[in-house]
Amino acid sequence: MARGTVEAPHFLPEVSMSVPAPARGRRGRRVPEGPRASFRQLLPFLLEHTRTLVVVGVLSVLGAAATLAQPLLVGQVISRVQEAVPLGALVWLLVAFVVLSSVISGFQHYLLQRTGTAVVFSSRRRLIGRILRLPISEFDARRTGDLVSRVGTDTTLLYAVLTQGFADAVGNALILVGAVIAMAFIDPLLLVLIVVVVGASLAVVVLLSTRIRAASAVQQAKVGELSSGVERAVGSIRTIRASGATEREIAAVTENATAAYAAGVRIARVSALIVPIAFVALQVSLLVVLGVGGYRVASGAIDVASLVTFVIFLFLLVQPLASAIGAITSVNQALGALGRIQEVLDLPLEEDDDRPSAASPMTDAAAVEFRDVRFRYPDHVVKAREAAAQEARSVLAEVHLDAGDAEPESDREVLRGVSFAVPRGARVALVGPSGAGKSTILSLVERFYDPTSGAILIDGTDARDLARTELRARFGYVEQDAPTLAGTIADNLRLASPDATDADCERVLRAVNLGDVLERNALGVDAPVGEDGVMLSGGERQRLAIARALLAAPPVLLLDESTSSLDGVNEQRMREAIDAVATDRTLLVIAHRLSTVVDSDLIVVLENGRVVGQGTHSELVASTPLYRDLAKHQLLV
Repeated sequence: MARGTVEAPHFLPEVSMSVPAPARGRRGRRVPEGPRASFRQLLPFLLEHTRTLVVVGVLSVLGAAATLAQPLLVGQVISRVQEAVPLGALVWLLVAFVVLSSVISGFQHYLLQRTGTAVVFSSRRRLIGRILRLPISEFDARRTGDLVSRVGTDTTLLYAVLTQGFADAVGNALILVGAVIAMAFIDPLLLVLIVVVVGASLAVVVLLSTRIRAASAVQQAKVGELSSGVERAVGSIRTIRASGATEREIAAVTENATAAYAAGVRIARVSALIVPIAFVALQVSLLVVLGVGGYRVASGAIDVASLVTFVIFLFLLVQPLASAIGAITSVNQALGALGRIQEVLDLPLEEDDDRPSAASPMTDAAAVEFRDVRFRYPDHVVKAREAAAQEARSVLAEVHLDAGDAEPESDREVLRGVSFAVPRGARVALVGPSGAGKSTILSLVERFYDPTSGAILIDGTDARDLARTELRARFGYVEQDAPTLAGTIADNLRLASPDATDADCERVLRAVNLGDVLERNALGVDAPVGEDGVMLSGGERQRLAIARALLAAPPVLLLDESTSSLDGVNEQRMREAIDAVATDRTLLVIAHRLSTVVDSDLIVVLENGRVVGQGTHSELVASTPLYRDLAKHQLLV
């Protein structure tokens, strides 16, 4: 390979997800337009709280009645004062209605706040349940930070739907209707003038609000990208610092923050137009009423008490109209966020698990068998990977490196007619250059994906005829760079075996040569491992993952063994750990260093998605040029 040239990156699952509205992603990449929610899609979130909303509706009716009675009582007070008639209990009745409407309003506000919080909780619960059940392909095509943003930030906007959007909706509607009817009885001419002014302002508000929805969708999408960028930078902070890339990462993440800010400014700009429109409508309406109404009082068409009552009813219209304008704005913002929430809720879940249990394993069948398996990643994963590859090429171009001429993902299969068998109780190794399809084979065994064609047999049964939960219970899977969860050693071990005792945990730890980890901390299995297992070495994290799989006592272990970064001592310990767990078990191991698998019962050599050789170490050295070259480079021949 020429100096200054690097291979096309293989970290393609780190991709940018589709976001709503035509915006620009990181480094200027265009982000495709995503779905927008409709009001109908918002209803299920509200109908979950029908009982509370009915109570709020009843309170709204009572509050509206108490509020509408007040202008009428004021008019009566004015008339009695003009006629020098004693007020009697009229004033106390007016005070009672004012207090009643205030108490009702306060309790109604509490119910709406509580229900708004409940809507956020239920939407988060549904999203969490949905996200954690999505097919693996969706995680390969999306950024984790964006999914997290949908659970946290996007759901929060639904709170405004009840607390600002639908607050007192029923009561305000009744007040609006009641006030209009009362005003029509007092003076139809004045009412017509008010309707013209207010109707024109509402039409403008509705028109502007559609722009708020689009801007809100862009803002939430940019917040999602911002979350992804921060998560990526924080998770790789040591590498970033060591590479002197801190300022570049700050600039990249700040770019997403700036885009979110710009979308927020657009929302503020439109909202700033809506507020004065509402204010002008109120001012013009009041001036019209005072001017025309004063003239009609002077002409004797109406009396002063009627004009005052009309003006009070006009002010009563302000709250419903202000709420309506607020509802239009907040609901459109919520619908922008709901589009992103609904996108996840509409995704298909990983299928299952209604099928009956499979028959007992065939004793003479291989533990795992691939028969002419071909596999191509789904289109949405391919597109995401190609987009990530293009972004990676842009990054490399910025530092004047050549990304090479990699074959487009869409033009090739990952596996091309792979056939091999893993006998029960045997140790089988998969070897080959990077990108040969080794990790994909383990993903297919675990049914994270299903093959495009061909068949994978588990104990003689087609894997597609087994429920995923039953199939995965037969395997202990240790992925490459297996994550260490924040918490304690026991927390990590009990992930697949929640009922395991401390003694069980200690037993498997010692089985994989991690006894020294127990001895260096008085807390033993309750010792913390730190964020991402930072308190453990790389080799210890990998062996901890093996211990986690071993604790579940599966008959087959799938080890995507990553030893390329281990020193000689840790490599030897890893080899000893594999030897220890191999007893009475079937092992299918991906080998990055041939020294860890030279004594395997069977070694399968892969290249470009094809099996190019099978046999023992000595047989492959003699028969398979690729394996012989790999062995020579690792000084094994």
